[in-house]
Amino acid sequence: MKNFLVVQHTYSEFLGTIEKQLEHRDIGFSYQRPFTGQALPGNALQCDALFLLGGAHPITDREACPWVDDELRLIEVFARAKRPVVGIGFGGQLIALHAGGTPQVEPRHDAYWTTAHATAQGREDPLAQAVDGRRVLVMANGRVTLPPQLAPVAIDEQGRWIAVRPTELSYGMLFRPELKPGMVEDMIMEEGRSTPDNIGELLEEARRLWEDMQQTTDRVVAALVTALDLMQERRKMPVFALNPVKSRE
Repeated sequence: MKNFLVVQHTYSEFLGTIEKQLEHRDIGFSYQRPFTGQALPGNALQCDALFLLGGAHPITDREACPWVDDELRLIEVFARAKRPVVGIGFGGQLIALHAGGTPQVEPRHDAYWTTAHATAQGREDPLAQAVDGRRVLVMANGRVTLPPQLAPVAIDEQGRWIAVRPTELSYGMLFRPELKPGMVEDMIMEEGRSTPDNIGELLEEARRLWEDMQQTTDRVVAALVTALDLMQERRKMPVFALNPVKSRE
């Protein structure tokens, strides 16, 4: 059975609406939560893909997120094993950082609704075409400036990148296809969490656009499946091997 490793950074932010999409495709997934002290795996040999989810802090905040370097190593491990990697929000920034981007602390809260636009680089890209012209919710903390050699496949209304594809098997997204209104509510209620000043407006718009958001999620997941060949089960190493011993007669 196909199994995806999912790295979760807060209790409020999980695969959300993407979970049902994966289940319908008979894809299993297991969560790793480094923010609770769980160690990340050292190899990719038991998983078919890696998903890195959103977070409550900028990736520059190593005190709040001491596991960032471990995640960057995990991205490299999956890349070397030729397994797909998808980053969303905080995870999308990690993808851009791994590709040579420069992290920025500001804006502390980068959260807004925008219309996505495919770029020339994304003219034939499945993900970029899936969101082209659609309203999407961008939500992250801080920003990552892309290296000169890496062009985005999708941008927002101001021309800032919201989706990038550094390799054939990786995507980084700043827009949030997994979110549902209830998850935004949980972020607001999460103890000690700093949220954008306009979080109420973002939530109200999410409720209003909920049906459209679900359609966007459907399109995004279908595009990821196509672009990254997510239905292909990668070869996995056995957890243990039985070595038969010949009895002596």
